[in-house]
Amino acid sequence: MLLTLIADVARPDGSAGPEVRVGDGLVPLRDWLCDALTPMGHRDPRRMALVERVRDELRKDMKLTGDTLTDDVQVQEEVRNRVRASGKTNLSRAASELVKAGLLKRHYQGYGVDHLNRGAQRQAVYTLTGRARVLIGTPAAPRRLAAPPRQGDLFAH
Repeated sequence: MLLTLIADVARPDGSAGPEVRVGDGLVPLRDWLCDALTPMGHRDPRRMALVERVRDELRKDMKLTGDTLTDDVQVQEEVRNRVRASGKTNLSRAASELVKAGLLKRHYQGYGVDHLNRGAQRQAVYTLTGRARVLIGTPAAPRRLAAPPRQGDLFAH
């Protein structure tokens, strides 16, 4: 799934990131990937338990207003932030496995110049490689039509 999502936003050279256009804005690629994968766990019992834990924490910290709609939005926002944070860790592990398999290359880009330091507000850029390149959906090279068969060709070989 990760390869398919990357292919969906990849440029013709197979690279995606460091940001993805969503509506009128730009979102970091890793955030977009996490958000795209998040709905899969929506009914997971662990996710539902997280929602209740967050609600209890916000209640204890007296951050809930008492208005159901406002509180639900606040709880869902906090849950989304926590799921996104843990999702980035899982995403990074999955990307590392794809790099080892030769299906993906990863480098970091952002403030300053590219270098191995992953901090300093650098964002991931993923490039599909190897067999994963077929997911990009580039148009196939036009086929040359063979000459029409002539009588006797079947037996000439």
